Amino acid sequence: MASTVFANRLDHLPAHILSKIAKIDELKGQWGMGAKLHPQVLGRLKRWVLITSTGASTRIEGAHLSDEDIEKLMRGISIQRFADRDIQEVQGYYELLKNVFDAWEGIRLSEGTIKHFHKELLKYVEKDKLHRGEYKKKENKVLMINKEGESVGVLFDTTPAYLTPKEMQELMDATREALKHEKFHPLLIIGNFLVDFLYIHPFQDGNGRLSRILTNLLMLQCGYVFAPYVSHEKFIEDNKPDYYLSLRKSQKTLRTSKPDITLWLDFFLTIVHKQSQIAIELLSKENIEKLLSPKQLSIWNYLQTVEEASPREISAKTGIALPTVAQSLNKFMQLNKIERVGLGRSTRYKKI
Repeated sequence: MASTVFANRLDHLPAHILSKIAKIDELKGQWGMGAKLHPQVLGRLKRWVLITSTGASTRIEGAHLSDEDIEKLMRGISIQRFADRDIQEVQGYYELLKNVFDAWEGIRLSEGTIKHFHKELLKYVEKDKLHRGEYKKKENKVLMINKEGESVGVLFDTTPAYLTPKEMQELMDATREALKHEKFHPLLIIGNFLVDFLYIHPFQDGNGRLSRILTNLLMLQCGYVFAPYVSHEKFIEDNKPDYYLSLRKSQKTLRTSKPDITLWLDFFLTIVHKQSQIAIELLSKENIEKLLSPKQLSIWNYLQTVEEASPREISAKTGIALPTVAQSLNKFMQLNKIERVGLGRSTRYKKI
């Protein structure tokens, strides 16, 4: 892939694509100027995003662990009812993403880095031990996975195994060159990298999860330092049909004379825009009301009047169904507004 490929895809983009980039960068500037959250608060928020992102990214590929399950797992609590593979995949993703969040400034984008990331991502997955950190040796396909973790169809064929090393080298060279010379906006370069990486599908397994790890790395290295505090993986999980559709339609054009990745860029930038909007909302404790539904606000207001409370107590006092209370408490924890006290039936919540 020569640098001219970037020009073929990224020149003459529709106005709405450029408008989204401008909105994202405006919010990026607001974060840089206004990020006054206490370091302890940011640390807690980052820990929750590690759980949320790990859960979302692995569920996209068919795993079944909830965010609460993952939190228990990371605290060393055994979860017997899930397959070993689900737990192994979650452990690898969580640890690799944490390393990226902690050390992104010293990581160089290269084939060696990507292979190392793949090895770390799958280091606990027994079935993948023979091909960890190695490009695929046989052909693979991109499959659409439903909520039950089952394949429901082939999205597209990928780069043949024998061409994978060549195409990965070309992709890495072109991406580093584009980032260095700044001819194109970094978000466009990241979007182009991702659509090509997922088309090549360089590894036998783990490509989708790895692409989302690399998204976090590239976002951070390009100055979007709110990335560890709002999960982009969760937004993808919540919009999985559009994710698959935008990839499929864009990737079918990649090796044609008229490549068109507009649909993918639109989806990718929509996700980043949502991510940046929530990040700015997090800057002010006074803005929490803007993030809540009426029922969530009722639960939140009740929590302001008590030292701590159990979900059942909250449900009884507010008249709101227990499942809704549980969902609301998870959101408050994601926003770093409450903390959990105790485990199991004795679990209670209190405001931070």
